[in-house]
Amino acid sequence: MKFKHIISTLSTILIPSLMAVAENPFVQTCFTTDPAPMVDGDTLYVYTGHDEDGADFFWMQEWRVYSTADMANWTDHGSPLAIEDFSWGDDRAWAPQCVERNGKYYFYVPLHSKLTNGMAIGVAVGDSPTGPFKDAIGKPLFDNGSWDNIDPSVFIDDDGQAYLYWGNPRVYCALLNDDMVSIKGDVIEMEQAEDSFGAPAPDKRVKDKKYRDNYTEGPWFYKRDGKYYLLYAAGGVPEHIAYSMSDSPTGPWKYMGEIMPLQDTGSFTNHCGVADFKGHSYFFYHTGKLPKGGGFARSIAAEEFKYNPDGTFPVINATAEGVKAIGTLNPYRRVEAETMAFSNGVKTEQNAKTGVYVSDIHNGDYVKVANVSFGNGGPKKFGASVASALRGGVVEVRIDSVDGETAARLEVPGTGGWEEWTYVETPVITKTTGNHDVYFVFTGRKGPKLFNFDYWKFE
Repeated sequence: MKFKHIISTLSTILIPSLMAVAENPFVQTCFTTDPAPMVDGDTLYVYTGHDEDGADFFWMQEWRVYSTADMANWTDHGSPLAIEDFSWGDDRAWAPQCVERNGKYYFYVPLHSKLTNGMAIGVAVGDSPTGPFKDAIGKPLFDNGSWDNIDPSVFIDDDGQAYLYWGNPRVYCALLNDDMVSIKGDVIEMEQAEDSFGAPAPDKRVKDKKYRDNYTEGPWFYKRDGKYYLLYAAGGVPEHIAYSMSDSPTGPWKYMGEIMPLQDTGSFTNHCGVADFKGHSYFFYHTGKLPKGGGFARSIAAEEFKYNPDGTFPVINATAEGVKAIGTLNPYRRVEAETMAFSNGVKTEQNAKTGVYVSDIHNGDYVKVANVSFGNGGPKKFGASVASALRGGVVEVRIDSVDGETAARLEVPGTGGWEEWTYVETPVITKTTGNHDVYFVFTGRKGPKLFNFDYWKFE
């Protein structure tokens, strides 16, 4: 027991200092999968799946949404859509994608169909990029009893025509009507060949023949500078990311090679999405790199990249550092506690009354907020909305590291309930100006849960 205690103590001391520079995966409060970025105005949203803790298969019940304005601090918007929102579905909330059209947001998802006992493509609609979303048509958008119907990718071309791609181990394409919730014409199966996807379709491959590559699943379809790109997980298991290009949305396609080669991502699957945001290009994928992560416990990550002069992709490797901030955060307004650049130990919860908040806070846990702009004068007070059923604790506001200078020390009282919120304030004790990373370090009795944390602001 003494040895275990020493190891645990050393981990508490060493892990935060080592992990502080590693911000991939960029969500640490739960396992997230299959990132699908969408830019809407000055905000980038990422729609994800969710691997449950302790899973030994793809235990996935809901979809989640995260957003950022600066690529460093991500706000957790919780789960706006789950299996229960589809009366015809009962399992396997796998890789989604969302797109905006005419002020509505269309959320395309795969899930297991009770109607045919295969996988099916559904579509939900909402008035906001963060939902709430509801089943748009009360039935599958496409359901033919096949297990191929997974991982939809949606794109609206310059002429207004919308396309939907999906499939494993074959890749399918459908044109969508202007209503975005019905299919125009027949579903097309893309022809797989060595020059288009690295290999023929599975039933046409020659046994024991070595092919350049092969399409597996997870298509990501978009257009750039007049060229159409189809990115996908390739190579079978384990998966890497490859891509094909075309002059037409339905091909013929030309296999272009690997984007993210096989490497130590900690996950035997991968799934990508690409977005341009505020003059930068970003590649999203998932790994198994969180503690207790793996092939059924994946987490989303991102890398910045630049296209080659001819529009092709460079090779992109997974990093622990992640991407650099492209903006600052204003601390003189209400900031949701679930907006963070990095966290250690905490989780988030969600309910209809409060929304999303930070929970499962224990002694030694912390949340980092990056590139906070205090200006020239600096703040005088710090306040936060907190709740604690029992003993409360302390929020230590530290500058630039978990053991940095203490800017404020907020005493959190017991409030009589885990969702009995109170707003408490404290003076800022160290003048802080300019741009800094801020760490909220939580302290209190060792062992038990201390309190919940809803939002904060400086004054």
